[in-house]
Amino acid sequence: MLVDSHCHLDRLKLDQLDGDLDAVLELARSRGVGRFLCVGVSLENADTVVEIASRYRDVVCSVGVHPLDVESGLADVDTLIKMAERPKVVALGETGLDYYYSTGTKSIQQQSFAAHLEAAGRAVLPVIVHTRDAREDTINLIRAYGNLETAGVLHCFTENWEMAKSALDLNYYISLSGIVTFKNAQALRDIARKLPLDRLLVETDSPYLAPVPYRGKPNIPAYVREVAEFIADLRGIPYGRLAEMTTENFFRLFSRAA
Repeated sequence: MLVDSHCHLDRLKLDQLDGDLDAVLELARSRGVGRFLCVGVSLENADTVVEIASRYRDVVCSVGVHPLDVESGLADVDTLIKMAERPKVVALGETGLDYYYSTGTKSIQQQSFAAHLEAAGRAVLPVIVHTRDAREDTINLIRAYGNLETAGVLHCFTENWEMAKSALDLNYYISLSGIVTFKNAQALRDIARKLPLDRLLVETDSPYLAPVPYRGKPNIPAYVREVAEFIADLRGIPYGRLAEMTTENFFRLFSRAA
């Protein structure tokens, strides 16, 4: 079995996919994908991701406020803990820091990230972390506010090996998306070869970042197989071994999804 550890099912443009969400998930299942983590990004879409997860036996969800959504509404620690009590919620996030697209909200991003980390520790849940051009602050906040037992994942990882190593030392997992298949992603491929197999996850970040050979098209959960096959080939191991390990890792980290 394979898991899409990070997708945004509520953001799929179904009119471009000649089908409905049932069909999209069924296609993924036919390619061996047995679990989907539908990730929340704002207070507004928390109800939506929980509702989607409630409809499907193999879909779970997370709730949280993305760093680029902090201006639309923040959640304090108590609110996040209450959100995390909803059915089929297995993580908080995605949260984190993004200084690539927004440097003017650094302070509020940091406040939000710290609240998610603290809430996750109290709720005994992992954290899904988005990080871009904020390496030092991301690691420092995890050290300061994170629970290293419940830990979390740096999703759609595109940073350097030093950051990956720091996260691994903090008991975090690293998730790779279709970006690893892009022609200009040699540095990321070098990291993909070095990551411990027991800390690796795979994802689509659907509907964004479709892997080769679908680049430029809407991304769907079925394409997590291309990501996994590419990484298995890169590491010189059988695809089945990569699928088995990343699935084990997923259920170890997101224990409520079991």
